[in-house]
Amino acid sequence: QGQLVESGGGLVQPGGSVRLSCAASGFIFNQFAMRWYRRAPGKERELVASINENGFRKNYADSVKGRFTISRDNADKMVYLQMNDLNSEDTAVYLCNAHNPWGDYWGHGTQVTVRS
Repeated sequence: QGQLVESGGGLVQPGGSVRLSCAASGFIFNQFAMRWYRRAPGKERELVASINENGFRKNYADSVKGRFTISRDNADKMVYLQMNDLNSEDTAVYLCNAHNPWGDYWGHGTQVTVRS
């Protein structure tokens, strides 16, 4: 059974940085595109960043372009989200997702709170 486990969230000051990690297991990692979503209080779930199976194609939400970077390590079955220049609007639960045409796996999420 596929599993995704996020880590790296916490409390960070405005303008600060944090790196989220997502560890995958139980499925063929390099056959899945990987995505980071976030869910903020009172808002719909938002796709933040995605990366294709070989890591060559990346896409970002306009709200995070230039500040966030998604990456993956297929050998270690890991995906990362480097988040810089954080602001209060980035406060959310960040969820890792593995996607291919046959299905999805989801992590439980990690909370990122941006507050001075």
